[in-house]
Amino acid sequence: MKTIIIALFLSFSVLGITTKEFVYEVDGITHKGFIAAPEGEQKGPGVIVVHEWWGQNEYPKMRARQLAEKGYVAFAVDMFGEGKIAKHPDKAKEFASKAMSDMKELRQKFEKGLEILKKHPNVDDKKIAAIGFCFGGTVVLQMAKMGVDLDLVASFHGGLPENYNIPKRADNPKILIFNGEADPMISAEQVKAMKSSLEKAEVNYVFENYKGAKHAFTNPLADKFGKEFNMPLAYDEKAASDSWDKLLSALKAL
Repeated sequence: MKTIIIALFLSFSVLGITTKEFVYEVDGITHKGFIAAPEGEQKGPGVIVVHEWWGQNEYPKMRARQLAEKGYVAFAVDMFGEGKIAKHPDKAKEFASKAMSDMKELRQKFEKGLEILKKHPNVDDKKIAAIGFCFGGTVVLQMAKMGVDLDLVASFHGGLPENYNIPKRADNPKILIFNGEADPMISAEQVKAMKSSLEKAEVNYVFENYKGAKHAFTNPLADKFGKEFNMPLAYDEKAASDSWDKLLSALKAL
């Protein structure tokens, strides 16, 4: 699979960070990427940011900028291609289901994102993390399971497969899972099975199950989406803040 950066859309500097929006090509299909990095020449960890099932909208870009402000180079990858953004849950489900239907292709897209991130002059390619939200949380957990070279993985309100079965490996990344206890999309059985799988594989992990938090609890627009589409989505400031702080602490320890 060949990846070519074919156009630079926008580059600017603000608040001590630089950001770039650009188009890259994977198997003849354009993808829209967004990189945020701290100003200066000091190398540090790189972070892949995977979007929700809504696609490559403003939310993952906001998170990438926040990471850059803390000193990390963050690449918000486009896992749907062509910068697709869903405006309705039916279309979001369609995009996400299609992406998850071919795990080989999903991994190839993710790893091409890693290639781009690692080539950034400010990235220490020996310290790479991946975080994801909703669909993106599911993606990064699958990448960890498949043995993609990562040092830290964080899933925020992502899907939890009952048969995760991550292999026992010496190079498994540390895994952070931030889940809403009141998320009806995640069952108690899934939580139990996920923990069991991680413990069986002796993975270094943290599982936070936030009481009262629903799906999409980190996204400030969750209440709007929940009301508009009659879905169990809600922003939870306390859970959002605590989970983000725990991510930053883990990144600092890399």
